[in-house]
Amino acid sequence: MRAADAGAGSGLLRRGVLAVLLAPAFVPTAAPAAEKPLWELGAGLTVLQFPAYRGSDEDRVFVLPVPYVVYRGEFLKADRQGIRGTFFDSDRAELSLSLGASPPVSSDRVKAREGMPDLKPTVEIGPSLDVRLWRSADERLRLRTRLPLRAGFTVEGSPESTGWQFTPQLNLDWRDPAGMNGWTLGLVAGPVYGDRRQHRYFYTVEANEATPLRPAYDARGGYGGTQVLAALWKRYPGWWIGGFVRYDSLAGAVFEDSPLVKRKDYVAAGFAVTWVLGESSRRVDADE
Repeated sequence: MRAADAGAGSGLLRRGVLAVLLAPAFVPTAAPAAEKPLWELGAGLTVLQFPAYRGSDEDRVFVLPVPYVVYRGEFLKADRQGIRGTFFDSDRAELSLSLGASPPVSSDRVKAREGMPDLKPTVEIGPSLDVRLWRSADERLRLRTRLPLRAGFTVEGSPESTGWQFTPQLNLDWRDPAGMNGWTLGLVAGPVYGDRRQHRYFYTVEANEATPLRPAYDARGGYGGTQVLAALWKRYPGWWIGGFVRYDSLAGAVFEDSPLVKRKDYVAAGFAVTWVLGESSRRVDADE
């Protein structure tokens, strides 16, 4: 499972631990600018279900505490779009810092990877160009494209590169959908591309790792499948609730014939609730 830019995810659930676990990034932007606290702090709980890695046929369920951290500074921001530094922000485009991560995978717990090295946790960092394409007159519907390009590294004493990933996305946000006052529906869809090093990290089987049921395989770079995510969330006074469903297809991916790919499509889901425990007295304009 990949995380999007600290994304998502989300985007939707892109606070604390969820930013490490969800992908692609989900970026809600469906409310007009209004004055909001410079910072907010809180805590919550999330339940997540997803495969051990993209293409695995073994699912994992996590029940995790999550911090709720929002900071709305002029340059540094931490909100539903993740943690980012904004280099420029015009009426149509924003260039920001994109962050992502992936959790560790123990090969002892995944049959397809038995006898192979564990997958280390990774972090990803790089630029993202977000372009606002369209918005309705009443601001309830907004469409944008996001173009994050990130380099990945393992999290260990001597970090190693895990290559590059590019995940262009279309993101439609709909505030108050179908008369659901206060709720926001977000839809995100786009392909996933990775270079050879990135795909080798997850899908290559070296000659000394091959078995009669797991032949040697050398992954190459290129198209890595398509992801579609739907999310629904609402902010109440003092707390926030949201959930998502994501469909992931590896059909046509350059590594789909890897022996480590046991399932070419799947559905992942998550749910979170957080409580706001404190906020600043200072207010700033926020468009989120």
